Amino acid sequence: MSMREMIAAHPDVRDDLNPALAACIEETLACARTCTACADACLAEGMVAELRQCIRLNLDCADLCLAVSAVASRRTGGNVPVLRAVLDACALACRRCGEECARHAGAHAHCRLCAEACTRCETACREALDSLPA
Repeated sequence: MSMREMIAAHPDVRDDLNPALAACIEETLACARTCTACADACLAEGMVAELRQCIRLNLDCADLCLAVSAVASRRTGGNVPVLRAVLDACALACRRCGEECARHAGAHAHCRLCAEACTRCETACREALDSLPA
């Protein structure tokens, strides 16, 4: 079962699914897992001191991605201003983490994969933001 199916089954959503928001939830969950794994892989590298900032940004990004997935999954009632704020913060964290991981992508495959996941997630957050009422 996908998150899209779960959200579509919510009584307050029914046939009014926001596809961009549903896709964002799935991307943030995937990005959180990828960033956590990348941070762990960075810790296993011999040059861990040089990857300190990468690890920090991985963990910040993972935490914000999890926050977005939780807030966006709650469809009872509404809190669009907070949802917009966490989406914006997550997009920024994804951009920063993706840029840092891209710096290490030539030497570490896990950083390349993480940079790609962060780019997808940032795009999904921006698209979800665009799909919400002002």
